[in-house]
Formats: sequence, C-alpha cells, structure tokens
Amino acid sequence: MTPPNAPPLTAPAEMTVTASAVSSCPNDDVLPGSRRSGVLNILTKRADFLAAARAKRQACPSMMVQARQRDRNAPADTDSGDPVRVGFTCSKKVGNAVARNRAKRRLREAARAVLPQHGQPGWDYVLIGRNGVTAARDFALLKADLEQALRRIHAPKGDAPARPSVAKPTP
Repeated sequence: MTPPNAPPLTAPAEMTVTASAVSSCPNDDVLPGSRRSGVLNILTKRADFLAAARAKRQACPSMMVQARQRDRNAPADTDSGDPVRVGFTCSKKVGNAVARNRAKRRLREAARAVLPQHGQPGWDYVLIGRNGVTAARDFALLKADLEQALRRIHAPKGDAPARPSVAKPTP
C-alpha cells in the first residue's frame, strides 16, 4: 500500500517507451496480395495461388512446387528489388488440421532456409504438402528436395536432365 504523502511512481523520460500502432519493420518490398513474415513474403490472395497452378510445376518426393514469374518483361537473372513470394497449402488428404498445420510449418521453415538463396526475384512459389511424407521426411532431405525442385524449374529448356526410361515388361 502506498502512503498518502508518497510521490507518484514515474519513470525517467529516457526509459519511457511509446507503443506505435504501425509496425517498425520496413514494408518497402511487400506487394499487394501478400504479407511479410520474417524473410518471406507470403501469398494471401486466391488469384495468386490459381495463377501459380497454371504455371510451371515440379514434383519431388516430399512436396509439389508450383512457380510463376510475375513480370515476364524483367530479366530473371538480375537482382531487381522485386521480392520472392511464397504460398503454402495442404489438402485434407494430408490429414486432420493438426497434421496439415505440421506439414505447413515444415514447408515454411524449408522455404525460409532455401528461398533466399535459390529463389529468383519476381517469382511466386506455392509449396504443396504430400500425404504422410512432408511431415515425416528428414528436414535436411526436405530442404534438398526444395533446392532440387527450384533448380529444375529455373533450368533452361535444353538443360533439363533426361529421365531414365523404364522398360515395360512384355506379356
């Protein structure tokens, strides 16, 4: 209990912190239809997911990667300030909400680790989780799968590795 004649408690001026309703993070490279989460710009608009579904895709053991270049006029190899955007999705085939959220968390962490180095500016990527594999795969292999998928997506048309032919048994 405070005595009646005690002075009110006040902090020195240098210790007072004013809370701002505006984030202190610079949002210079956040595009409309996305939000900033750490080092990633996250896709939020359904139209962006649908546009990526109509573009390039690459399957790998732990996920499906869809990718599209937003501005075709800008060269892909220059480091323009156009950020990489990424979206994550898992269908109900992956499992219940707990399983889907776990798979998406793992995809987000893999994207945080891989996309800053291997993603190209001006591109949108959508990572789709696979049933039973995305949540259970070793994290190093999950990152390696994403790196390999990005290399294949961005490989020039003539440089795509040939798939080994599988001989079908004759009846």
